[in-house]
Amino acid sequence: QVQLVESGGGLVQAGGSLRLSCAFSGRTFSRYSMGWFRQAPGTEREFVAAINWNDPNTYSASSVKGRFTISRDNAKNTVYLQMNSMKPEDTAVYYCAARLYGATLNSRDYPYWGQGTQVTVTS
Repeated sequence: QVQLVESGGGLVQAGGSLRLSCAFSGRTFSRYSMGWFRQAPGTEREFVAAINWNDPNTYSASSVKGRFTISRDNAKNTVYLQMNSMKPEDTAVYYCAARLYGATLNSRDYPYWGQGTQVTVTS
């Protein structure tokens, strides 16, 4: 079974940077598209970024475009989210997710999830 473990969350000042990592295990990583989602208290979980399994195509939410970059290292079975120019509204629990083959932007399409990592951005 697929297991996902996030790391790299923490406290950062506005304008700063943080890199999240998600370690994948249990299946063939290269066959899975990976996504990052986030959820702030009292809000619905929202899409942040995704990367396809088969090619370098990536997708990102308009709220983070130009600031966040998703990438993957298939040799390390790891997906990353590089977050730059961070804003207080980026504060949330960040989750990585996996689905077999093609990426989507809908959290309901992802059957495998990590435990989440807290990201807090101060003003």
